[in-house]
Amino acid sequence: MNLVDVTVIGGGPCGLFASFYAGLRGMSVRIVDSLPELGGQLTALYPEKYVYDMPGFPKVLAKDLARDLIAQGVQFGPELALEETAQVLEKTEDGYLITTTKGTQLPTRTIIIAAGAGAFQPTKIGVPREEEFHGSGIHYGVRDKSVFQNKRVAIVGGGDSAFDWALNLLDVAGDMSLIHRRDVFKAHEDSIEKVKDSRVDMKIWYAIKELHGDGKLTGVTLEHTQTKETLHHECDEVIVNIGFKSSIGPIKEWGLEIEKNQIKVDQFFETNLPGIFAVGDVCAFPGKLKLIATGVGEAATAVCIAKTRIDPSAKLFPGHSSDMETPPAPAAV
Repeated sequence: MNLVDVTVIGGGPCGLFASFYAGLRGMSVRIVDSLPELGGQLTALYPEKYVYDMPGFPKVLAKDLARDLIAQGVQFGPELALEETAQVLEKTEDGYLITTTKGTQLPTRTIIIAAGAGAFQPTKIGVPREEEFHGSGIHYGVRDKSVFQNKRVAIVGGGDSAFDWALNLLDVAGDMSLIHRRDVFKAHEDSIEKVKDSRVDMKIWYAIKELHGDGKLTGVTLEHTQTKETLHHECDEVIVNIGFKSSIGPIKEWGLEIEKNQIKVDQFFETNLPGIFAVGDVCAFPGKLKLIATGVGEAATAVCIAKTRIDPSAKLFPGHSSDMETPPAPAAV
């Protein structure tokens, strides 16, 4: 691969905005992502879920937000290295050399790590036959709402994702229930109240202990977490929203300062390794908020600092894009 000004690790919202802003500043860019498509968790986990906290959008489907972020992020022609996982980092005369798990070598002057929570795997219920019903009754995300059309749907979890999907599927699903092992929730108060006031059957203090069906899920056995009494609950589909286990993987071996699976950065979003930055959910600093809205701001700052590292004569602040007569042409790679 060619030497580029900045390699962005992660093709989610923050990585895509970093790519756009670097292109806006006339930098050559490469995006590396282990997934086969750009968009990160917006496309991989919850494309049909609404996002409510993006500036300019009262609400927007994750897949639509991803579509526009991708269009913005690739408009300056970044080099794409999809289905590639950054593994080994070496210091070079020009900056750094990243070698992927496939052996691809990616030379770069600077690096912006926007890997989100890293590689993620859904937390499973942990009951017999769970793998058997994966895709035929058990789901760990929703990619297509039509799958649940007129179905009896049970949602497991007590956080934002569980309550958001309970509300999101009201216009699609038939009978709906929300199963949670206690009466304390971690979702937004407004979502909790809306679900409680809806037709969703709240199965509080219950956990799934058995799955039933022959090739296709037909129901579950619920156990009361306090009394241990059981009951049979008929359902066609179970959506499991009890979290994800994530890891930033080989990046942990790069010599970066790591704190609870996050990369420590300074006020410029630069790590302890010069020319390597971290933005979005993967970075840690006092007062950190894990929001797309704040992450894209971090990405813009990191790009501007990286620009001055490559070209000390460059201005830190390039001016407002609305003042530009014409945007810069795509950087040569």
